[in-house]
Amino acid sequence: MLRLPPFSYHRPATLDEAVSLLGEHAGDVLPVAGGTDLIPNMKHRLFEPGHLVALRGIAELSGIRRENGCLRIGAAETLASVARDADVKKHVPSLADAAAHVAGPQIRNAATLGGNLCLETRCTYYNQTAFWRGALGYCLKKDGTVCHVTKVGKKCVAAHSADTPPVLMTLDAVAVLEGPRGRREIPVRDFFVADGIANTRRETGEIVIEVRIPLESSSRRAAYAKLRQRNAIDFPLLTVAVSVDLEDDGSTVRSITGVVTALGSRPRELSGWGEVAEGHALDEDVVWELAERAYKQCHPLENIIVDPDWRRAMVPVYVRRALEKLRA
Repeated sequence: MLRLPPFSYHRPATLDEAVSLLGEHAGDVLPVAGGTDLIPNMKHRLFEPGHLVALRGIAELSGIRRENGCLRIGAAETLASVARDADVKKHVPSLADAAAHVAGPQIRNAATLGGNLCLETRCTYYNQTAFWRGALGYCLKKDGTVCHVTKVGKKCVAAHSADTPPVLMTLDAVAVLEGPRGRREIPVRDFFVADGIANTRRETGEIVIEVRIPLESSSRRAAYAKLRQRNAIDFPLLTVAVSVDLEDDGSTVRSITGVVTALGSRPRELSGWGEVAEGHALDEDVVWELAERAYKQCHPLENIIVDPDWRRAMVPVYVRRALEKLRA
């Protein structure tokens, strides 16, 4: 049986109290909301904080509402509540779709949107028990000096495996954070960095408190597609999010965005799509060329226990599937 390490559990009633606790125990504390990723990682001794600060009871982190031209979603809202919310389904259905496809219903009832945005990167050589990792000699991400994927010790390439961030990127969403230095906002497309050890721009003691999606994005066509071994529970082997803005004629592409994830340490926005699609209808030829461009740009690593060549072959397949949803 895998047991949790000892820790002190704090239940602040306000956001200010939570930030204060994170500052008071800096270096030995982690925030926890649903805990669906953190608790298993603690059992594997990937994290051993002396203190956990619970966020689910803080009212400022809850609620889904339209306000000031934005759809505002509290970071502590569960993925299940995001998936079934009427405003989310009406204005940003691709986000509802992504939230509804995370893991299984038990996980979605506990996991939060903020937790999914800040999900820890994953790797075949990292997400194992302490005994397993010790037998191998540990890895660059935890206790070791070498990345077993690249065979060198320069950079961790653990994979970003969250479903909602690529969708939020296509919707021009903004993450709102609160920390010791006050409140700040970061566009989700700028929230991630290419570092498997710490792949977000969150600073020490900061909490994601809210995600804001401009309601003007509700006129945007957006879609999502996901590859995984089983249609429930499993983390994605590939996630594709796409969006398109059309001209007034309803068929000519004004702008288009494609984002893939689970291939590297951060979601990747595909380049060159505007050159192919802008000024044209999203017809079959354009869809095929966009899919081919995605294939050329994506090179999966052996950081997930599935053949990387097969995963790469699935990139154009799932890009086409997502784009066909837009056409429909």
